[in-house]
Amino acid sequence: MHLLARPGLYLAPIGWILAFCVACAPNQSPDQLREKTAQATETAKRDTQAVVEGVKEGLASKKAVDLNKASKDELLALPEITSQKADRIIAERPFASTRQLVSRHILSEDEYAHIRERVIITR
Repeated sequence: MHLLARPGLYLAPIGWILAFCVACAPNQSPDQLREKTAQATETAKRDTQAVVEGVKEGLASKKAVDLNKASKDELLALPEITSQKADRIIAERPFASTRQLVSRHILSEDEYAHIRERVIITR
């Protein structure tokens, strides 16, 4: 299981660390300590949830693009793909493999390396 799939797993240790740090502060009543600990824990929880949501969004935005079916806009969402390259990909269809982007001189090896994990071919 991916570690980020269980954000609550990190909240307990973070809460204890924050509680310990707050408890070490001089001249604070127990109520003040509880309030500061609760605030710190809530902040940690909110930040952890924001990180998890960001990771989910990042993974979702990297879904595979089918070179034989993708619209120009879908192709433009890929790194290294310009409007001219998207037009050329559409004009060169169909592709038998994603590697043909290089063999047909549409993309350089470097450009292909940036997108190879994000493109697929279906027939």
